[in-house]
Amino acid sequence: MAGFLLSVDEVSKRFGGLSAISKLSFRVREGSIKALIGPNGAGKSTLFNLITGIDSPSAGQIRFDGLDVTDMVPNRRAALGMGRTFQTPQIFGEMSVLENVQVGYHLRGKASWFDALLFTRRSRREELHTRDLCAAVLEKVGLSAKSHEPAGGLACGELKLLEMARALAMGPRLLLLDEFAAGLTRAETEHMMALVQSVRAEGVTVLLVEHDMHLVMNLSDEIVVLNFGEKVAEGTPEEIRRNERVIEVYLGAEV
Repeated sequence: MAGFLLSVDEVSKRFGGLSAISKLSFRVREGSIKALIGPNGAGKSTLFNLITGIDSPSAGQIRFDGLDVTDMVPNRRAALGMGRTFQTPQIFGEMSVLENVQVGYHLRGKASWFDALLFTRRSRREELHTRDLCAAVLEKVGLSAKSHEPAGGLACGELKLLEMARALAMGPRLLLLDEFAAGLTRAETEHMMALVQSVRAEGVTVLLVEHDMHLVMNLSDEIVVLNFGEKVAEGTPEEIRRNERVIEVYLGAEV
């Protein structure tokens, strides 16, 4: 049985006198898909920022593959294997789609700054390898036909796919998806769900924040429900579906 890749233990986050996360604990099993749900303001995006190192917790511990990363800077966490998308895609609009994905690959590069400066044989080989790998990622998400177009011209659904491609180019062990289906059509959502399932089949662990309950219930192995930064419930989709408090406060007729 696979162990836990991510552990969040008694984590709290305060902004002045406001408690955004309060003594939150949960674990994500390696190779699984786990969802975080709850109303706006529940603390989901704050938690993602704590896990990826954008913010630091006021208390508690975060462990990744057994390593304490609580105070580790974001780029080191990314190098360990954390990849993330954002609610609002963070893209470089004037760069091509392919170049945006290459940005995500840079942490995996082996060439030194000296190689890059002199454009050595090693640097040239790595650049060709990077382009091939990133082109393959674009093929995987369905954006290969747009690879040389400016990223700023992509539609909403395509921008979400580009964010996914850039995160995948990092070679993540843990992929954090922040409302990746927001603004998508049903067909685009189904495509994204299939993509996430294929990523998990390749061994990537997924932690997602999402409001689309159809997606959450059909994609997740386990669900954590948050409200005002506290854990209300945790369990399988069926257990969450039957949880009276969750149904009354968060999901209602949607489940």
